[in-house]
Amino acid sequence: MEFHSNIIKRESKRLGFDFCGISKAAFLEDEAAHFEKWLQQGMNGKMGYMENHFDKRLDPRLLVDGAKSVISLMMNYYPDEKQNSDAPKISKYAYGKDYHFVIKDKLKELLQVMNEQIGEISGRAFVDSAPVLERAWAAKSGIGWIGKNAQLLRPQKGSFFFLAELIVDIELDADAPIKDYCGTCTRCMDACPTQAILGPKIVDGSKCISYFTIELKEAMPVEMKDKLDGWMFGCDVCQDVCPWNSFSHPHAIDEMQPKPAIMNMTRKDWEEITEEVFKNTFHDSPLQRAGYKGIKRNLGYL
Repeated sequence: MEFHSNIIKRESKRLGFDFCGISKAAFLEDEAAHFEKWLQQGMNGKMGYMENHFDKRLDPRLLVDGAKSVISLMMNYYPDEKQNSDAPKISKYAYGKDYHFVIKDKLKELLQVMNEQIGEISGRAFVDSAPVLERAWAAKSGIGWIGKNAQLLRPQKGSFFFLAELIVDIELDADAPIKDYCGTCTRCMDACPTQAILGPKIVDGSKCISYFTIELKEAMPVEMKDKLDGWMFGCDVCQDVCPWNSFSHPHAIDEMQPKPAIMNMTRKDWEEITEEVFKNTFHDSPLQRAGYKGIKRNLGYL
């Protein structure tokens, strides 16, 4: 099993993943009560999909028949350039091509290589688009710990990473979790513009700027006027202030290099952009999740 695990980690590195960890596929007992309470308190806001497939979110064996292992992977997305200072702010993960497409292709290739070098393996690839508690699995696999802002943090590396999983039907040598290195720091909690971080690892999604600017599809509440802190799509505040992110370094994934339009556009450019130009320019961008109308709505609140 250790030999197989080494093959997977070696090939994941070749494909551009920065870190790879493995855990045993089992019921997430510790996370079950926390997640249920989070939902009962309405912290998912209008994100009704979070209430779907509750059991599958907690047990990968219900997602993949015969699942025995969860392979967690991290891919750096920290950019090597900054937006025009005169532009409304966009979360760094959305600077380039939609990560779902890029990472899913790499996961499929990794699974193919595993079949070639290890033997016949059945499994599924997941990239933030199915009922998988990715941060919980990443923490179990030892590639990071869950910080007070509920983001996965890696020692000496930070949190600007995409997470992805392969759930497979073979036994692999599992890794051990690492300790929590947040210590007494509360910078993320103190800096949140909407006080969405209620306590360590407890984030009220219905108060988060990312929720209002991306997930909310209806009119934005009037009380959010002047509370978006300049963010038009997403929010990086709790990550930007994290001391561990002082170690962040630019990624080297060609497919996810920042779009020149995002880096160079000014506020006036965004205000004057037409729906046709938006679709042509951002057809393969995470910005499509908010859509043209959502972006225009958000601009009206900045």
